[in-house]
Amino acid sequence: MSVGNGILESVTPTEREARLAEESSRALAVYAQKTGRQTIKVVPGGGSRTKEVTIPATAFRLLVNILEQMAQGHAVALTPVPSELTTQQAADLLNVSRPYLVKLLDTGAIPSRKVGTRRRVRATDIVTYKQRIDERRRATLDTLAAQAQKLRMGYESTADR
Repeated sequence: MSVGNGILESVTPTEREARLAEESSRALAVYAQKTGRQTIKVVPGGGSRTKEVTIPATAFRLLVNILEQMAQGHAVALTPVPSELTTQQAADLLNVSRPYLVKLLDTGAIPSRKVGTRRRVRATDIVTYKQRIDERRRATLDTLAAQAQKLRMGYESTADR
């Protein structure tokens, strides 16, 4: 079932599936903030037999997120990410060159460790770094939009959307 790049499956929802995903995500979102684990009752094909399945809360939140994306008509792909990455894998996730990533590692912007002569980067550190720079970009764009509004240039901040 594997499709290139480690993507297990890519799904583009039909209109009917998008509507069902919207209903499902709204119903499940209430429970997505819980921690620990979630138990889901599965009723296959509307049959009378049910099966309770317990999953980690993080997997439950991921399921809700997938449904929300499908509800918006977006294609969804699930890609497993190893807990530790090579510098090339980390660079690919950030969409930067490997030499640029190495500079980020050298300056300590992203923590890493050496395995022999090779560096390894934790996937969580890459995600944290990406979130941090995305927040800075949004703040900068909001500042620029505020300045443009002040100058009546016709722009709005992302907070106004």
